[in-house]
Amino acid sequence: MVGEAVELLVRHMAGDEMTPYERLLGDAIRGDAMLFVREGVVEAAWRVVDPVLGNKTPVQEYEPNTWGPGEADQIIVADGGWHNPKLVAPPAHVATPQSRT
Repeated sequence: MVGEAVELLVRHMAGDEMTPYERLLGDAIRGDAMLFVREGVVEAAWRVVDPVLGNKTPVQEYEPNTWGPGEADQIIVADGGWHNPKLVAPPAHVATPQSRT
């Protein structure tokens, strides 16, 4: 397989062509609803999305250069807690993978 040089010429002659936004506004002014979503579809989409948006976890602030807020420790308590990986060994109360087997 050997390539060959090819000259590519591209032209776009706009003429009286409208931009997509101009076309959308023109359709709205003329009452052409083809590019618009009907109210029922929008309402159905919001029924799916709204519970997700309303179910947000509160933001917990913590000091920079730390391992996060104290509230984060509660997430992993059931699995034996966590330890700072910079320490040589985890604290005695923290289960390690070897001690769980």
